[in-house]
Amino acid sequence: METVITVSVIIAMIMLGMLLIHLLNSQHNERIAAFHYSDALPGVGRRSRKSRWPASPSAPPLAASSPRTPRRGRE
Repeated sequence: METVITVSVIIAMIMLGMLLIHLLNSQHNERIAAFHYSDALPGVGRRSRKSRWPASPSAPPLAASSPRTPRRGRE
């Protein structure tokens, strides 16, 4: 008898969790539909990305540095 009660409580909690997730998802979708976050003009307020890596392959890779030369930024 206790096993049946325990299993039914676990199933009820799972169903309650599913209902809560469903309600939160629908609320989130309504919020997304109400507020459109698109740019009026493309590129306004955006910073240009600066590449961390050099554009030319002339820089030697970090693995090729000698053991006596300390790497910059990793000291």
